[in-house]
Amino acid sequence: MSLVDYQLMEVASGKAVKMWAQGVAIEEAARRQLRNTARMPFVFRHLAVMPDVHVGKGSTIGSVIPTQGAIIPAAVGVDIGCGMMAVRTTLTAADLPHSLSGVRGAIERAVPHGSAQGRRDPGAWSRPPPAVDEAWKLLAPGFQRIVGKYPSLARTNNRTHVGTLGTGNHFIEVCLDEEDDVWFMLHSGSRGVGNAIGSLFIELAQADMRQHLANLPDKDLAYFKEGSRHFDDYVEAVGWAQEYARRNREVMMSAVIGAVRMTIGKPFTIDEHAVNCHHNYVQKERHFGADVFVTRKGAVSARVGELGIIPGSMGAKSFIVRGLGNEESFCSCSHGAGRAMSRKDAKRRFTVQDQIRATAHVECRKDAGVVDEIPMAYKDIDAVMAAQRSLVVVVHTLRQVVCVKG
Repeated sequence: MSLVDYQLMEVASGKAVKMWAQGVAIEEAARRQLRNTARMPFVFRHLAVMPDVHVGKGSTIGSVIPTQGAIIPAAVGVDIGCGMMAVRTTLTAADLPHSLSGVRGAIERAVPHGSAQGRRDPGAWSRPPPAVDEAWKLLAPGFQRIVGKYPSLARTNNRTHVGTLGTGNHFIEVCLDEEDDVWFMLHSGSRGVGNAIGSLFIELAQADMRQHLANLPDKDLAYFKEGSRHFDDYVEAVGWAQEYARRNREVMMSAVIGAVRMTIGKPFTIDEHAVNCHHNYVQKERHFGADVFVTRKGAVSARVGELGIIPGSMGAKSFIVRGLGNEESFCSCSHGAGRAMSRKDAKRRFTVQDQIRATAHVECRKDAGVVDEIPMAYKDIDAVMAAQRSLVVVVHTLRQVVCVKG
């Protein structure tokens, strides 16, 4: 089988853009954002674009932005550390009850989800359980250092959002693989406190560059130079938010496992090799003989042998993958199918009945609040996977049977 390689887009007065998107449509607005980002003077070598690429804030979602001497906070975004976690169980499809509504209900009770309505936030703990307290003990010292410099962050939902899901495209799923083994999979990030950190530093970057904003292709490309007043603070804060996101997923996964154990009579164990990966983050890495900051805005690290997760849309397939270490992509792959249309467009084009038909095989919400997550609002996951055959190999193909959304 021949490998699908990248397509090259040359950018006037900027670095090249290499796109693993053969057979996948890219809207012109996303191409404009890619050109704008590629023109930033500190971009290292080239941008790498994944097949799930689509318009984002400032920079496209589904892009890998390597930089030297600077970081763009809006490219990292406000859902800092957002990512996936998956575990395989010793359960099989035959061990699941005929009706999965009880499993879904148990998970929904075990993990706070949703958004604030009135004075109560259903997506936060009113009384955090011991697992949250234990996780927060490890996170608290770093948070206090950050709050000492930026006191406004103390007013965020920090401790009470550990172990909670959120809304939008965040989800918890029970899946079956090609052998009918049962997996638990979830998608979330650093929640309210990560959003507050990202928003604060985006504003600070724009304030620091106020006199230069007119010269930027987009104000959301405002950046911190290495050595500038806020650079080190941002690196510390974003690193902490990424650790928060990782622990958030771990606490949620423990709650999911416990909830299913209480619901299914058969004892089961968990594969010790869990996958827990970010797809919205920045970290220092070495590529092409140089130390660079790699911002993956909707992309997953895919070094040689490294396991990652590429979820499809609600009701579609998802994949456990192993990285091939393709250096031209800065050892990266896509983070999902990628939206084919905005949430507003999806709500305008599709109905609840469309959602019911598209998710007939999944125990999940089927109401107006999740129509924007209908599978047809996303790109074809098979086309996305075909376009990145030089980046990853598929280890497991998962199909959802239960999906919990906020």
